[in-house]
Amino acid sequence: MTDAERFHATASGPATRPNLTAVGTMVWLGSEIMFFAGLFAMYFTIRSVSPDLWAERTEYLDLTFASINTTILVVSSVWCQFGVWAAEKGIPHRTGRLLEIGKWGMREWYTLTYLFGATFIAGQVWEYATLISEGVTPSVDPYGSAFYITTGFHGLHVIGGLIAFLFIIGRSFTAKRYTHAQATGAVVTSYYWHFVDIVWVALFAVIYLVR
Repeated sequence: MTDAERFHATASGPATRPNLTAVGTMVWLGSEIMFFAGLFAMYFTIRSVSPDLWAERTEYLDLTFASINTTILVVSSVWCQFGVWAAEKGIPHRTGRLLEIGKWGMREWYTLTYLFGATFIAGQVWEYATLISEGVTPSVDPYGSAFYITTGFHGLHVIGGLIAFLFIIGRSFTAKRYTHAQATGAVVTSYYWHFVDIVWVALFAVIYLVR
């Protein structure tokens, strides 16, 4: 019996029964929406009282670099979804050679997602270093505080997602067989990752496009 056959054999249950792990994750993400809504409110409030400062400080932002970094994060969600589909089929790892992408499993797609997410964080660190060298620091003025608080908290959430991916990938190596519970873990991690990506798209639009 293959891994996929064993997976489907243990995945049976009442069709109308909600997955409590998935429901709990969505409830938690609802609270995260409120958290980021507060950050957006803070950003717009500070901006409304310092419009001239915003006009001056946003000139330091590198829109081209930020656009590329944003694209990297958005594309990572595509790879993540491919991993979800593999997990839902009970395919934890590739069934062919490494270059046979069509035979990749959850592990390979999530590893690629992790690499793209890590690249995004590296890009954000580089952007911070560049801005600080130009005098845009967290304590220099209200713009610096608002910029680093909003993007910094998002960056911490991305790092949390990367840690979750490492956990999911690691379990695929240590477990003797791929179970429905493991697939659920992979799926709810994707919920979080897609959420983080959507939040960043909103932040990107507010910070880099609406100057």
